Amino acid sequence: MTRRALITGITGQDGSYLAELLLDKGYEVIGMVRRSSTVNFERIAHLQDRITFVPGDLLDEVSMINILSEHRPEEVYNLAAQSFVQTSFGQPVLTGEITGLGVTRILDAVRIVDPDIRFYQASSSEMFGKVQEVPQRETTPFWPRSPYGVAKVYGHWITVNYRESYDLHASSGILFNHESERRGLEFVTRKISHTVAKIKLDQASELRLGNLDAQRDWGFAGDYVDAMWRMLQQDAPGDYVVATGQTHPVREFCQLAFDHVGLDWEDHVVIDERFMRPAEVDLLVGSSEKAEAVLGWKPSTPFPDLVRRMVDADLALLSGQLEGI
Repeated sequence: MTRRALITGITGQDGSYLAELLLDKGYEVIGMVRRSSTVNFERIAHLQDRITFVPGDLLDEVSMINILSEHRPEEVYNLAAQSFVQTSFGQPVLTGEITGLGVTRILDAVRIVDPDIRFYQASSSEMFGKVQEVPQRETTPFWPRSPYGVAKVYGHWITVNYRESYDLHASSGILFNHESERRGLEFVTRKISHTVAKIKLDQASELRLGNLDAQRDWGFAGDYVDAMWRMLQQDAPGDYVVATGQTHPVREFCQLAFDHVGLDWEDHVVIDERFMRPAEVDLLVGSSEKAEAVLGWKPSTPFPDLVRRMVDADLALLSGQLEGI
């Protein structure tokens, strides 16, 4: 029989890559989207005729129950969230409702409709925040530094609680930063690659950024969704750090991006206080030893290749837009 999976947040970066992966494995994919006039299908336009889209909202548990009852998925991947850290400072309550309590609503729907459903929760390296250990692993204490990080901690622990309380096959992937050309423009990596391409094409002259010294563990999103799938194929549920084990400052991302197009980053980057966080996360780097040992997972895309891939994609995108004018 064809396996069926539900993906919340399917229109996002991770949702699009996960949908591709599952479809390639022969799954029937159900994608949950909010009823909205602004739903953006750009990332999954090439998959739209192969996905069944259903309306639902993490703010509404009844909609979750109805989706699970009607479509009966064997696997549920919860990727939906208010996922932009900077926005969470301006909208902390909404972030808590969606990114935190939203996890409870979908877990409770699973418990009510079919406790045999295998559940994946997208946890985040932002939960470590003011890091207590380097590198960070599954046992490292959490100290979030943003409303987003706090909400993700709640989502993580409620997943553990439902797993232990109701014997659900519920797993969390503590994913470190993972990027691609499908990343939203509000995220610093895509902001860099997109603006570098604009500068190269004489459509812009400067790139305004905040803290260039913040260090992150950056991988390719397409690699990371494979780890999600592997978690739900295990006999027992668990929590896994998914990371490259290498850390790079924002400054290095800038330098590689500008170098790729033959420009000097120092001629174009401007520090703008508006992009500084009220509470900064200075260093994130994960140890994915457990994921490697149990899941057989390893990242396959080197950091410089990721940067070049993103810049090339934005050059192609912007060049195509110019040709269309």
